[in-house]
Amino acid sequence: MELRSVEELMDLLHAGRGAARVPDRPGRRTDPCAHALRTAALLRRGRPADKELQIAGLVLAVGGLLGPGEGSDEGGSEGGGSGTGALSGALRAADAVRGLLGERVFRLLRQQAYAADGRPVRPVDEDALALRLAAEEARTPGGGDGAAAGVLEDWRTVLELVAARNSRLGAVD
Repeated sequence: MELRSVEELMDLLHAGRGAARVPDRPGRRTDPCAHALRTAALLRRGRPADKELQIAGLVLAVGGLLGPGEGSDEGGSEGGGSGTGALSGALRAADAVRGLLGERVFRLLRQQAYAADGRPVRPVDEDALALRLAAEEARTPGGGDGAAAGVLEDWRTVLELVAARNSRLGAVD
């Protein structure tokens, strides 16, 4: 499934509120939307000018919200992968937002998927590492203070800016 508009993405993120699951952490349950908000907020505090990195943190949850048949055909079966839900979910997220949010967000999500699956990611990308650390910090109790994370609607403008920029860049190519 390819997301074609910010509205579709927002609808999907809203649908994930209260879903209470973390596919890459068996036995641990959390709201994927709340986790995404905390991750994005941590990245906003650490790198306020890097909107694409912040958005990558926000859309990490999208893959888990898509059904197994939607998005990437690669799933976890690509070249020696373990086939974990985390890998296939993150790859689905990357594929779903690629056209809307651009290659950089796609690359960051893909690197996040492979790193979470234990695959070596080379070259080591500072931005991908920042994303992974923020996602981990947002999972810890008290990490990425929920009150400071804001609400999903706060991110609509940032999503629209990144999507519009990607749209203009695509038109030039």
